[in-house]
Amino acid sequence: MNGHERSPPRCVRLINKRVFAVLMFLFRFLPVFWAVSSTKADFFHFDSISNVSTYYFNYLYCNIWEGDCQPNQEDATQQVPTRELWPGFPQDYIRMLSEWYCSLGQCCESGDCRITNNITGLARDLQQRLHGQHLAQVVILKAVQGFIESPDSNKPLTLSFHGWSGTGKNFVARLVADNLYRDGVKSECVRLFIAPFHFPHAKLVDAYKVQLREAIRDMVLRCPQTLFIFDEAEKLHPGLIDAIKPYMDHYDNVDGVNYRRAIFLFLSNIGGAAINEVALDFWHSGQNREDIGMEDLEHRLRADAMGAQGGFAQSELLSGHLVDFFVPFLPLEYRHVKLCARDAYLARGVQPTDATLDDVAKAMLYVPKEEKLFSAQGCKSIPQRINFFLP
Repeated sequence: MNGHERSPPRCVRLINKRVFAVLMFLFRFLPVFWAVSSTKADFFHFDSISNVSTYYFNYLYCNIWEGDCQPNQEDATQQVPTRELWPGFPQDYIRMLSEWYCSLGQCCESGDCRITNNITGLARDLQQRLHGQHLAQVVILKAVQGFIESPDSNKPLTLSFHGWSGTGKNFVARLVADNLYRDGVKSECVRLFIAPFHFPHAKLVDAYKVQLREAIRDMVLRCPQTLFIFDEAEKLHPGLIDAIKPYMDHYDNVDGVNYRRAIFLFLSNIGGAAINEVALDFWHSGQNREDIGMEDLEHRLRADAMGAQGGFAQSELLSGHLVDFFVPFLPLEYRHVKLCARDAYLARGVQPTDATLDDVAKAMLYVPKEEKLFSAQGCKSIPQRINFFLP
């Protein structure tokens, strides 16, 4: 015995297959009996009903009888049959079937169980878990919510996150994924590209272009709503983004594929110095950082992005004005570091004292040298640093 469950004996699996075959045969013809007995038989679409029957029995066979599934047959994330497939079908039968299917835990209002679009959850997470980023909280929520609630958008949603490392860009990208998709960043509708990791060699940029186009196209074909995250976007090779620029433009389709329900997030350190300069000026003038507005930063971020080195800055994505929002992430102060430390402790089931949080925050490096106002590392290393202060 190796501690793993043994698969059912071959004879049992054969019986399961035969039982499944018989039931599938009966269930495929069940709609015919229903239709014949109905005075509204003309309203039935036999192909649709049969396909729905196959869907539910595939679920039973793969998940309850543990049969040998065909490709994608075991994937309960496939689009669930909806009422539109059952014109004229008695509503009582639809309700009974829906309640039964939902009792198996596979029911979802969107029709595609992979997509949750939990805007309420995103708003809550941005408000409660993201610290010191009042601009990002408002802009990202409104941009994502507006896109989700506008199915006839004329282009994909493209956001560019800017700021120092550790200010929350990656964290927010994950919050978006977690609230829009059931499996978060692990969803087959979400793809994360890390520039130095996925595209390391400049001499292979032509091959990367083909790979990137195919990866995006394949995912858009598989999922009705997709999310693409490009981390360290400033390190992308020149020409790489231009290879997928048509996918982010105002086209009905590209080679027969509609990309308008895709979301593109670009994460970059470009503009970090400008953001910090504005935040420091507000502090010196005695103004609250919460008074910093998009009008104080977005135009500077756009200018910095277009003037920087690298493939992101030199792409037609910027010159073509295809980025919907340049989102600034402000440098974090001492009070924000304490909040990050509190969250890290609570995630481990530990209730920290205020003195402990002060100890963690004081151990961080702060800049500029004179003011010591902003955490040089943001909150990036907090989850690891609290280990030193744990009993």
